Amino acid sequence: MTEIKLYNTKTRKKEVFTPLDKKDVRMYVCGPTVYDRAHIGNARPVIVFDVLYRLLREVYGEGHVQYARNFTDVDDKINATAAARKEAGAAGTLEELVQERTDETIAWYLEDMGALGNLEPDHAPRATEYIQEMVDMSAMLIERGHAYEAEGHVLFDVTSYENYGSLSGRSVDDMIAGARVEVAPYKRNPMDFVLWKPSDAEQPGWDSPWGRGRPGWHIECSAMAEKLFGKRFDIHGGGLDLAFPHHENEKAQSCACGSEEDFAQVWMHNEMLQVEGKKMSKSLGNFFSVRELIDQGYPGEVIRFVFLGTHYRKPMDWTEKKAKEAARTLSKWRDAIDAQGDGKPSAEFLEVLSDDLNTPGAISLLHDLAAKKDWATLKASALLLGLLSPNMGDWINRGGVVLDQWQKKLTEVRSLAMETKDFSEVDRLKALLSNAGVSVQMGKEGILLVAGPEVDLSKLNGVSE
Repeated sequence: MTEIKLYNTKTRKKEVFTPLDKKDVRMYVCGPTVYDRAHIGNARPVIVFDVLYRLLREVYGEGHVQYARNFTDVDDKINATAAARKEAGAAGTLEELVQERTDETIAWYLEDMGALGNLEPDHAPRATEYIQEMVDMSAMLIERGHAYEAEGHVLFDVTSYENYGSLSGRSVDDMIAGARVEVAPYKRNPMDFVLWKPSDAEQPGWDSPWGRGRPGWHIECSAMAEKLFGKRFDIHGGGLDLAFPHHENEKAQSCACGSEEDFAQVWMHNEMLQVEGKKMSKSLGNFFSVRELIDQGYPGEVIRFVFLGTHYRKPMDWTEKKAKEAARTLSKWRDAIDAQGDGKPSAEFLEVLSDDLNTPGAISLLHDLAAKKDWATLKASALLLGLLSPNMGDWINRGGVVLDQWQKKLTEVRSLAMETKDFSEVDRLKALLSNAGVSVQMGKEGILLVAGPEVDLSKLNGVSE
């Protein structure tokens, strides 16, 4: 059996992965808070853990792996979005508008993540379906002396859990000094975090021993994971931004309800994403949703390829140059594997990918297989990364013969322009294609035309090539 090695945040080292039960490997990944479209940074953990899910199924068998990714559908950001809709004149109560918004956003999320080639998890729990489990866990923490009630709130007492900070490697004093925490008179300690809080008459709320209210964010994942997988399971994943405070708090409250050996055995975190070398920011104009990138003509498979080109524990930089190179590579590989039968991933490919999800190394091996023209093995290996699947190739075929003709013409015109230094005709053809919704990607290896999702090739009818 292939040996998988994973970097465990809890131990700060790469370890051989040994599941608690190799016939029931369980992985829980923190999903989105559903108040808006997923941005491209949100997509990174989805792609990372989708690859791990595929690898685990390859090694242990499809029927022996369970993957859960939750939806946080009760949150103050969701409430604020719904309140803004109500103020704008939308019909319905605030609770009805919250439900409407979460349903809408979950549908968007599934559509966008599917467009990136991700498999759907085996479980997709919504927080609102597990409120009683959250109430029960909060009550248990009070009973065990790890939580207390204050002014309608239930708070976890971080000083009651001696290993608080063990996941993130910080002491409580360091966390207090470096964190922005909610200052509240009812807190015993600034770092104490909310398990339950009161709701007003309009806000979503549920009955509890402490009055009508709603859960805090951290208790949600602990309750859902335990209900689905029991007190102990194999892997907990998410973005590095969740390591503290979210995952630290999850670990504390879950272990406090059982033992230090409970909850996740391996904690994995992917690094953050940048755009053209800069942190994503709306003020910088480089903040994109997944849907915006797709609508701009970047195929989901191309986006996925770019993401996999960087190891998950390193910061990833999304650039237009990388996207163009990815499109050219995938286009060539798809042409070559078109008539190939089924093969198997190479042993070397599996070994590299199993070394802490070394996707850059795995892609390098795909290039080696292409050089050897071992297309059947390349196809099978790429499928393990979620690439080159039949249902992801529509972007290659959009426009068919029409775009092939334009690509041939544009290549000839560009070649002539390189000699004459007159690029006016190249610019004219590029403008025509762009107006029709076709992305023109040029590089040293040649020209690639990619039809966007709203391509209108009728705009090219009657136009002289």
